[in-house]
Amino acid sequence: MEEKKKDRQKIRLKGQLKFYMQWPAIMAGGPVALYIWIYAINKGAGLLMGVFVLIYIILSAVMYLYTNSLMVKDLIEFAAQYGIIQNTLLKELAVPYAILLEDGKIIWLNSQFEELIGDRAKGDTYISKIMPELNRSIYPRQENDVVHMDVFFEEREYQAELRRVSARGFSEREQVLELPEEKEYFIAVYLQDVTNLNKAIRANEEQRLVAGLIYIDNYDEVINSVEEVRQSLLMALVDRKINQYIAKVDGIVKKMENDKYFIVVQKQYFKQLEDDRFSILEDVKSVNIGNGIPATLSIGLGLSSEAYSQSYNYARVAIDLALARGGDQAVIKDCNGITYYGGKRDQTSRNTRVKARVKAEALREFITVKDKIFVMGHQLTDVDSFGAAIGIYRAANALEKRAYIVINEVSASLKPLYTAYENNPDYPERLFLNSAEALELADESSMVVVVDTNRPGMTECEELLHVAKTIVVLDHHRQSSDNIDNALLSYIEPYASSACEMVSEVLQYIVDDIKIPNLEASSLYAGIMIDTNNFMNKTGVRTFEAAAFLRRSGADITLVRKMFRDDMESYRAKAQIISSAEVYHNKYAIARGENLTIESPTIIGAQAANELLDINEVKASFVLTTYNGRIYVSARSIDEVNVQIIMERLGGGGHMNASGAQFDHTDMDEAVADLKQVIDDVIEGGEIE
Repeated sequence: MEEKKKDRQKIRLKGQLKFYMQWPAIMAGGPVALYIWIYAINKGAGLLMGVFVLIYIILSAVMYLYTNSLMVKDLIEFAAQYGIIQNTLLKELAVPYAILLEDGKIIWLNSQFEELIGDRAKGDTYISKIMPELNRSIYPRQENDVVHMDVFFEEREYQAELRRVSARGFSEREQVLELPEEKEYFIAVYLQDVTNLNKAIRANEEQRLVAGLIYIDNYDEVINSVEEVRQSLLMALVDRKINQYIAKVDGIVKKMENDKYFIVVQKQYFKQLEDDRFSILEDVKSVNIGNGIPATLSIGLGLSSEAYSQSYNYARVAIDLALARGGDQAVIKDCNGITYYGGKRDQTSRNTRVKARVKAEALREFITVKDKIFVMGHQLTDVDSFGAAIGIYRAANALEKRAYIVINEVSASLKPLYTAYENNPDYPERLFLNSAEALELADESSMVVVVDTNRPGMTECEELLHVAKTIVVLDHHRQSSDNIDNALLSYIEPYASSACEMVSEVLQYIVDDIKIPNLEASSLYAGIMIDTNNFMNKTGVRTFEAAAFLRRSGADITLVRKMFRDDMESYRAKAQIISSAEVYHNKYAIARGENLTIESPTIIGAQAANELLDINEVKASFVLTTYNGRIYVSARSIDEVNVQIIMERLGGGGHMNASGAQFDHTDMDEAVADLKQVIDDVIEGGEIE
């Protein structure tokens, strides 16, 4: 007791409370001054006043000393009671709350947290042993930093909040927790049970509707392949397949036209379609009542978290992309990107050239109102890209418009053809421009025609696409998500053998009886010949019709053959590549082209890939060649394997039977390992066999 009294005596008031207790003494200054004034006037009256002032001072002192002690006592009792209440409230807080040292050791926890973890809190306990997600790697690093973390514990979901709080300023009398003196901060963590909230959010999300469109790719061809009396039965069977498939996931199907369907499914069932990898694509091909051509479908699905109208717009984009890629596939577009399924077989070539005529008429209208037309293909321009560019130049020339061809690098394989135009008096001096020269001449009123590619990053001069307002794309490669999206005219036919075939068709409708010089006709013919590997790959009826048109226009077959003969070094390089080939999974030939001393190893690599297909049992070939600090992959197949799927996984693209990709390094072993891994992945996913 004596010690407590001594401690209490040591305690002093401060601040506003101290001033409040001292105000009588301060006010004593007034009577003292009054006493001096009265004493100076009248000593008798001053003495009497002095007695009263003395009594006032004595009483004030006594009251101060007495009440000060009582005040301190009451304040201590209040503080103790307040601390107990504060500690109780914190201890009984309805939210699990804990205090950790910087190493994750629990030094204090409230009753809710203790109830949550149970017996695990005994002894020296680290929170990471109880909840592995709350480890030191995620602790806040700066004072007053806050970290939010999702935690799963005993089948419940929690939102954890961790704060770094300074330990400075904590009173030694604080009983809530006791921190080691050397510690400068601690981690405060509290948990919020969000199990029911997340469950409600997921339920709401799963009930969102996914809009979709289903088109029959080759409706006219399939219908015309059976007699008229069986056509209605054929379509009824296709309708049944589609309706049964969507009904399995509790969806709705509405037939809009003979070959078009609108579907709606809930998101919770949409996952089943993805896991099923859209088996309807293969099921509908099994419908056969004598039709020589199997029906194929294109499916576009859109999912937006914002509005259902946006989901439908996404579905429209997805179906257009599926059709542009050749059909026979499902495309899903959501806020995160685009996903592809299917696309195992090539689209049936359409014999009608109505679309080519329509596109040609639109192209003619654009050219006639422009003064400058810039034509460009893809980087490392090949014969197909060059020939198609020459064809567009001829179209502009026939309409009396000036055209320029943008080309930055002339490969060894292209040089014989390129040289035939260079310094040729029949052609303007500045027919060919590099990127810098093209950008200098171009303006907003210019027109840019892109041939043999639809990806902006693959063009010879991507900046031109931002300068010119009128952009036209002619390409025979399947579209990807990275395509030229601001084109006013887009003519993409994945079933076409080459860009030269497409341009040859367009030229026939640009002007009546167009005259094509022999050299230009030979250039277009060479593009078709190279891309079809001498008319052996991806060759349809329209391919031969285009070739016939070019032959009538004066294409010199002998000249083309002479231009594209290999020299001895190139032939040896090709033999070297083929000799390095290994057969992976007994079906896929993989060859390497390293340390080649030729000028255009990528061209030789593509030729070697074609020749590897002549080996029995080889379904696809892949040739990797190093060039300019990169590894280029040329992929080829005959009919059973869609190599485009494999190349897209590596960041490339192309056709079902001819595709390519690039690696931004020259580590051949690493590139081959990546290629094999992708092949394994697509085999496991059922995309190829």
